[in-house]
Amino acid sequence: MNNTISDFLLNRRSVSAKDLIEPGPTKEQLDTILRAAHRVPDHGKIGPWRFVIFQGEARERFGAVLCECFSEQNPEASSKLLAFEQNRFLRAPLVIAVVSSPVSHAKVPEWEQVLSAGAACQNILLAAHSLGFGAQWLTEWYAFDKGVAKHLRLTSDEKIAGFIYIGSYKEKPDERIRPDLNERIQHYHE
Repeated sequence: MNNTISDFLLNRRSVSAKDLIEPGPTKEQLDTILRAAHRVPDHGKIGPWRFVIFQGEARERFGAVLCECFSEQNPEASSKLLAFEQNRFLRAPLVIAVVSSPVSHAKVPEWEQVLSAGAACQNILLAAHSLGFGAQWLTEWYAFDKGVAKHLRLTSDEKIAGFIYIGSYKEKPDERIRPDLNERIQHYHE
């Protein structure tokens, strides 16, 4: 493997959404990020995912949806907490929702299609990193909320694979402690 590529992969790190700032990707950079997401393994060439883009004022408009859905589920929520939900998508200049959209297919199990959507999320993270941006893949409560799903016009078979927050950052985050790799490796022996 090319050392530059392996170093790149070994240095990719999520940047917390709260630490992302302007500027976000340009139109051309967003196109590169989405083309990278579109290049994932896709058995049967189904494209079992789609992308919803939140930029500019759309982030604030969607915040109103999040606030309303959160309020319905949490009628006792404080005004401070509701304000946080209202401003949730303002944490980053760009948020991409990756929607897992599996279809019934005789040769491609649903599980493979769901994994393909997860690979699209990972490629978004890698593409953002390659362009010098920070990114974080989150699900949080709104990825599973029926009101949010209805607002995003998800079908009954679709699920949010993740909301990817992307933006610039002032400082690269410190390395985090990761699980011990050796504890996750098993060599097969008969």
